[in-house]
Amino acid sequence: MHMLKVTANSRYLQTDDGRPFFYLGDTAWELLHRLTLTEAKEYFRVRAEQRFNVIQMVVLAEFDGLTEPNRNGDLALIDVNPLHPNKAYFVHVDAVIQEANKQGLTVGLLPAWGDKVNKAWGAGPEIFNPENAAVYGEWLGNRYRNVKNLLWINGGDRKMDTPAQKETFRALAHGLRKGDEGNHLITFHPQGGRSSSEDFQEDDWLAFNLIQSGHHARDIDNTTMIERDYHLQPIKPTLDDEFNYENHPVNWKNDTGRFRDYEVRLSAYRSVFAGGCGICYGCQDVWQFFDSARHPAIAYADTPWHEAVQFSGAWQMQHLRKLMESVPFTTGSPAQQRIVGDPARSRVTAGTGYLFAYLPIGGKMQLNLDGVRLGNASVSWFDPRTGITIPAGAATAGSSHIFTAPSSGLYNDWVLTLRSA
Repeated sequence: MHMLKVTANSRYLQTDDGRPFFYLGDTAWELLHRLTLTEAKEYFRVRAEQRFNVIQMVVLAEFDGLTEPNRNGDLALIDVNPLHPNKAYFVHVDAVIQEANKQGLTVGLLPAWGDKVNKAWGAGPEIFNPENAAVYGEWLGNRYRNVKNLLWINGGDRKMDTPAQKETFRALAHGLRKGDEGNHLITFHPQGGRSSSEDFQEDDWLAFNLIQSGHHARDIDNTTMIERDYHLQPIKPTLDDEFNYENHPVNWKNDTGRFRDYEVRLSAYRSVFAGGCGICYGCQDVWQFFDSARHPAIAYADTPWHEAVQFSGAWQMQHLRKLMESVPFTTGSPAQQRIVGDPARSRVTAGTGYLFAYLPIGGKMQLNLDGVRLGNASVSWFDPRTGITIPAGAATAGSSHIFTAPSSGLYNDWVLTLRSA
């Protein structure tokens, strides 16, 4: 059990006993609203087996979260009033958090979806203002003050159209901090195409940034968003918290195809190598816990959630965590300048004793290793589909080296790894 902190270099996360923490999250927005405790246990079991370490869920859910009871028959609030939380509902929340912690999972708890502040679209209603948001935040923070494996996610896919809406989110954050006495990190989940840094970079409660690169195209350049956050002051960790969900229709249309494991890997590896402190995976059928017997599909979900948790992209995310945890990744930083010629959307990261390069379509990569302190480095190719490493000899420091991946073409992504001998 642990609490999370920001590393001394302000780029990554770590546990309170100093161990590096690579954020590998899964999006489970509707879990508290739509699952029984027994179902939640099974979901946690699978995600723990897949080596996820953060589960993101919402207390006051987006889809009828204030008017539709949870599976126990309990509404979250009495008379839709955030100053009157329903005890029975929160007993269930308690039990779910405890079960996640038992299985080694940190809970990323979002107090209320953003439509409860700025409806914009969806169900709403708007029930928060700066005054009651502060009170609700303090009550929630105090309730979970001593939970170890927990962090707070403010926001919820909405931007702020008025100063009052921004102050409401800010008041909620201050309430959380006051209630839990600063024990847990707080971040902010933004609307698509945006970063939390755009509104709250200088707020001291914002411990690390989240971006949402979104679902509108197969090859979204989330690295540009990560790079923007990476160079801001004050320095804060950043990660892509919502990129192309697996099995999500491209651009929300039913005739444009769906994102598969390849697109998931593209966004995950490139954003981490661009400077992200981790990633959050998502699946279109899982975040809403799609079950046609109970709820209509949202945005063309087509696979029951208990089957969708087994999608290949979910299983493959553990390989990224394995790769990063095999080196002192908290020493790492983007090293894009090492690529000679057209990078072809490739990304390079390097730290103490290692250099990793992600090649989206395999093939050849030329790197300038002048000044790289790897000695006679061991070279290998890491397969992001299987986690298997293929040795490829050695390389010495020098001005230019050409490396050729085991295969090339669409879907043939590889990671070149150089490690100090």
